[in-house]
Amino acid sequence: MRAMRAETFSGYQGLKLIELPKPAVTDGKVLVRMTAAGVTPLDHTILSGKFPHHLKAPLVLGNEGAGVVEEGGGTDFPAGSRVMFFGAYGAFEDGAYSEWIAVRKESLCRIPEGIDDVSAASIPVAYLTAHMALMRAGFQAGKMVLAPAIGGSVGNAVTQLARALGAKHAISSTTNHAKAEQAKAIGFNEVIDTSWEKLGEGVSRITGGYGADIVIDGIGGEVLSEALGTLAPGGSLTTLGYSAGRKTTIDVTDLIWKQASIQSFVLFTQPQAAWVDAWNAIVPLLRSGAIKPIVAKTFPLADAADALRYLVDGRPFGRVVLTI
Repeated sequence: MRAMRAETFSGYQGLKLIELPKPAVTDGKVLVRMTAAGVTPLDHTILSGKFPHHLKAPLVLGNEGAGVVEEGGGTDFPAGSRVMFFGAYGAFEDGAYSEWIAVRKESLCRIPEGIDDVSAASIPVAYLTAHMALMRAGFQAGKMVLAPAIGGSVGNAVTQLARALGAKHAISSTTNHAKAEQAKAIGFNEVIDTSWEKLGEGVSRITGGYGADIVIDGIGGEVLSEALGTLAPGGSLTTLGYSAGRKTTIDVTDLIWKQASIQSFVLFTQPQAAWVDAWNAIVPLLRSGAIKPIVAKTFPLADAADALRYLVDGRPFGRVVLTI
């Protein structure tokens, strides 16, 4: 089978199209014929040699995708079932940038009718993260939620999901005026354009001076510090990404005087019950159209390096997906 493998963790030039044996089905794993794979910032982090855990090359990248069950799914996922998945693939074992993959059964979810494979491949990381992070932060209907970066996968998914679940305000932001206009055109009416308004000023304007009850920050860097300042009294900030930088300086009075809190989140480490709850919430919302993944561009498998470059350097509005 064809696969895009990182022969070295040295940047785009380390990614090569190679031939590998088709995976064998073992106990607890299901053979999936891949049709699409999501491209994520984590893939770039690993390829660049900047993942905080020690990994060994060569490694097939890709931790989420969509495809068709070929063997090993039993009665839960019989042959021919359309499925999507996320897991430690592409990090701690070979991943989704390939024509076939052996996936643990607990990683799988059936693709709802009406959702195409490209869209399905862009769902797991973003929406599972969004749901689990919101629930861990104590989300309830009526809360005010801020998720910066409307064009990014997590920012967009949190904003959509919070709105669908009854948030009083589901706020996001962008540094790009064109993206702010694009967001407004497709129905995101609480996006702060930080090219002309500071993040804190925008949150204060939208919430009537109260602030955000829950902040989910998926990009890190100085945005995290700015987002922390938007918290309402008793609010909670969850940090889960660092594409804009790993270091920042925070004002501890934003926590102390507001009796607020800050916590981290890693999707890989969440308990199985949280995954089940998340899928049970996400799938009906996908069916109803209350949430809808946004795909910016697709690339063929052989152009995976270009896809990653487009994601990182192009900073598109929406997801980037490989078609297989």
